[in-house]
Order: sequence, then structure tokens, then C-alpha cells
Amino acid sequence: MTFEQVVETHGVRLRPFRAEDIPDVVDGLADPISQRFMTGLPSPYTEVDARWWIDAGAPAAWTGGGAAYAVADPATDGLLGTVGLSNPVPARGQAEIGYWVRPAARGRGVATAATRALAEHAFAAGTARLELLTDAENGPSQRVALAAGFRYEGSRRSAGSARDGGRNDLLTWVRLADDPPGPAARLLPDLPDGVLTDQVVALRRLAPGDAELMHRLHSRPEVVANQAPPVPPTREAIERRCRLAESGWLTGEIARLLITDVASGEPVGSCGLSYTDVAGGEASVGYALLPDWRGRGYATRAVRLLAAWAFGAAGVARLAAGTVPDNIASHRVLERVGFHSEGLQRGRLPGLDGTRLDDLTFALLPTDLR
Repeated sequence: MTFEQVVETHGVRLRPFRAEDIPDVVDGLADPISQRFMTGLPSPYTEVDARWWIDAGAPAAWTGGGAAYAVADPATDGLLGTVGLSNPVPARGQAEIGYWVRPAARGRGVATAATRALAEHAFAAGTARLELLTDAENGPSQRVALAAGFRYEGSRRSAGSARDGGRNDLLTWVRLADDPPGPAARLLPDLPDGVLTDQVVALRRLAPGDAELMHRLHSRPEVVANQAPPVPPTREAIERRCRLAESGWLTGEIARLLITDVASGEPVGSCGLSYTDVAGGEASVGYALLPDWRGRGYATRAVRLLAAWAFGAAGVARLAAGTVPDNIASHRVLERVGFHSEGLQRGRLPGLDGTRLDDLTFALLPTDLR
């Protein structure tokens, strides 16, 4: 593959690195976010490290069949970040694309523009498939992948090395040469202005700061009893669930939401939606409330808001909900929203010590929603 030395498109300039870029390289790679999500970086990152990259690291990428471009502002030619290709597999027409952006340039679409520019240039040069790997907790990088037209393909187990010496999974995003231009489609779109509300309750995406509340809620005996299997989650598991909430949303795995009281801003509980049959357009919902907020119609309002969004923006055709047969309060919530009981599935869910639990299932169609 033959690459141009300078590529200028989508509002960015891709060019070779120069010695005067050293301070800006340090600015980008000494940053805490870069240090957290980019493996193999020296810490602290110094001018010596930046000079090595410009004199040896970037040239090695080119001689190895990849690419290492400085991403520059076309107006000033000042360094904004970098984008490059690594791990080329010529027999497959495949390479891996990566980037970083200086702190002051983030949030301006620079990474997306640079990724699109290099992807298009690589495809024009004969590349057939590009992979982009992200840390599961790096939501901004996953949004770049989607905006640049990369589709989520799955998780690559233990593909990344952590700073503590351990291994971590990486999410794989892929774009093919013949994929349509523009952002990749998502199963779970963002909420309008980040929230769903009926002016009494509000739903927003779960966040890392919600871990203490979520652990308190989902450790309650009556909430655990309605899970399968009925085992209380660990604090560590809840913290990770909250840290991965954005990733779950972006990959289309699950939409996890916090329910709040609009008048006070106090948290009320949580709810969620996940696809059970993507091709068939079916998803399932679940919910739980803190004791002080039960009996006020908050669960009904939350499920109604979630269902309306699912049938509208998310394009779901059918919603299902599974309940423990004796959870009458949950049955009433579903019925008030418009769900219909569809029958008891005996032994469908795992219980404790090898036992099985029955599941009373409900379903909602768009025309049923009250």
C-alpha cells in the first residue's frame, strides 16, 4: 500500500511529525486520560520520550507497513494529535487504526475527522478491513469509532495489558472498504437531551457515581429475590456495571438507567432495557425501586417512559418482561402500562444450588401502551 505524505480532508491535515511537535506530543501523552487508556506509554511521559517517537517510533510504523501521521490544524499546522495504522496483515488487506488527541483539542470532532480521513485514504490504497480497539470503559473513544463509521463486532478477551500488570478485554470496532459512509447505526440511540421525563420522574443513563446507590438497591433482599439466580451482587460488580453503562449503551448490549424524582432530584430506583432478539425486534425490560418510593406509581411511570422510547427512537417492535410468579406488585406495574400476561414458563431460570425458577412472562406491543 502506498500512502500520501500529506492528507487534508474533513477539516484536518495529516502530515509527518516534526521536531517542533515535541512539546505538543508531551502535552497529549502525559495527560491522565492518555496514560490511563494507552498501553505501553512511559510514565511520566517526557520530552525524551516524545523525541524518540518522532525520530524512531513513527518512522518504524511506516517501515513496518503501517502509518503514523501527525494530525494538524489546517489553519495553523499546529499539532492536535495523531492517527496511524499498525499490525498490518497484507494477506487479509487488514490493519488496526488508532489515535490520540491533545486535551485542548478534545470534544471538537478531531479524532473522528482524523479517523475518517485515514480510513478513507487506507481504503483507497487497497485496505479492505480496518479494526479499531477500545477499552470497555473508554466511552469517548467508542463514540469516535461509531461516528467514523465503525461497527461493533465483539469483545477481544485479554487483548489489552493493564498498568497493574494484568490483562483486560478490548472492544473491537470494524469498518470495511464497502461500508456506507457516515456514522454507524446504533441499536440503542442516545436519549433526547440525555433524559426521558414526564415531569414527575426522569430517567438518565447510569453513571459511575451511582455505584453506592445501585449497590444499596440491588442488595436488598426483596430485590435479590426477584433476580435469577437470587444472589446479591458484590460492590465491585456494581461499580463495574456503572463504569460500563455507557459502553453497554453504545455497543447495543443494554440500556441501564437511573430513575429520579423530578421535584427533589432524589434517586428513586433503576430500570433497564436489553435486546433479546435483534432480528425479531424484541427487547426486555426490568426495574427496581427503593422502599421509600414504592406505592407512588413511580415504577409505572418509569416503565411507561422507557417503553415509549423503545417503540419510538429505538425502533423496538415488542417488549417482554419476566417476573417471579408471586411478585404481584410488579405484575400490577406491568398491567398498568399495558403489558399482557403470556403464561408461565416452568423452570426457565436458574435458582440456588442447582434449582430452577418459574418465570411469569408479560409482553407489550406498541398498540398496547397506555
